[in-house]
Amino acid sequence: MCKIISIGTAVPPFILKQDTADSLLTEHYRDVLTKRGMDVMHRILAHPGITKRHVAVNNINELLLLKNENMDSRIQRFTSWAVTLSKEAIQKALADAKKSTSDIKGLIVNTCTGYICPGISTYLIEAFQLPHSIRVYDLVGSGCGGALPNIEMGKAVLNDLNDNNSIVVCVSVEICSATFEMSNDISLIVSNSIFGDGAAAVVLSQNGPGLQFNSIDTFYDPEYRNDVRYVYKNGRLHNQLAPKLPEILAEKVPPLIYTSLKRKNINPSDVNFWAIHAGGDRILSNLQTRLELPESKMNYAREVLSQYGNMSSASVLFELKNIFDDSPQKDDWCSFTSFGAGLSAYTCLARFV
Repeated sequence: MCKIISIGTAVPPFILKQDTADSLLTEHYRDVLTKRGMDVMHRILAHPGITKRHVAVNNINELLLLKNENMDSRIQRFTSWAVTLSKEAIQKALADAKKSTSDIKGLIVNTCTGYICPGISTYLIEAFQLPHSIRVYDLVGSGCGGALPNIEMGKAVLNDLNDNNSIVVCVSVEICSATFEMSNDISLIVSNSIFGDGAAAVVLSQNGPGLQFNSIDTFYDPEYRNDVRYVYKNGRLHNQLAPKLPEILAEKVPPLIYTSLKRKNINPSDVNFWAIHAGGDRILSNLQTRLELPESKMNYAREVLSQYGNMSSASVLFELKNIFDDSPQKDDWCSFTSFGAGLSAYTCLARFV
């Protein structure tokens, strides 16, 4: 059976605390934002749900350049940091799994925050000197939910290889700062206040202890496409988030989770570990209420949100990494869920073996 046997994570070294972000945005965008826009920004940045984020720049001077970053520089920054963070996450995951690059027979990379052709995977093939016959896929378009369809494809590749010694590596990497835009659009003010950059890599194997899973349940409803998506304006990505998104997710995501639990005749109270995409404080609180989960079950999501902000598709894997680090016991249940553009949602009930 396919198992997640290790997870590696990586973030840029530059840390942006929320109070610093408030000061910088206030100073450099007072000519852009109205009083209402400033008030919204101050309120979000002061919320205790997020304390800091990591941004794909080397120093504060580079951070200030984002205001006038042209598209050529932006895609170069995206590519450089996406490859660097993906490499670091893979190296950590391989070390934890006690595997080498020669064991990798499949590589899947997902992102929604930048587009390059050929994809990030080709740079990783070069960096790790992987065989040119390796099974490789680059996935786009799933937004914050992208990690789970990535893992589902990784499982299919691993099963098709039919080799117990092979591993497949799945990477979720998001340089959310590569979509930085500022205006009085509330979606952009929210995005600039909560999103951070990061990467996570998962090693899938048929052998060894790990988190064993079967199917990943999925949900798509294009009726809500415009409530959570990227749109192009003047050739640049702009994040679009509806104010009612937390309520939409609270309505649509829990039934999907209940479906996955019912298949194994499991109640929410039977699940030892929960990893729910750390999309934002209201989103987590609404889902917690609908799922009737105690605060203790939300610790992993809230910790990742607090320390890193919303890292889009990588967030749920950071949560799983923290769960792995807490040494779960054999037969412990784990439910992990992601959701994003589309509207799309993905959930999986898995068990530690």
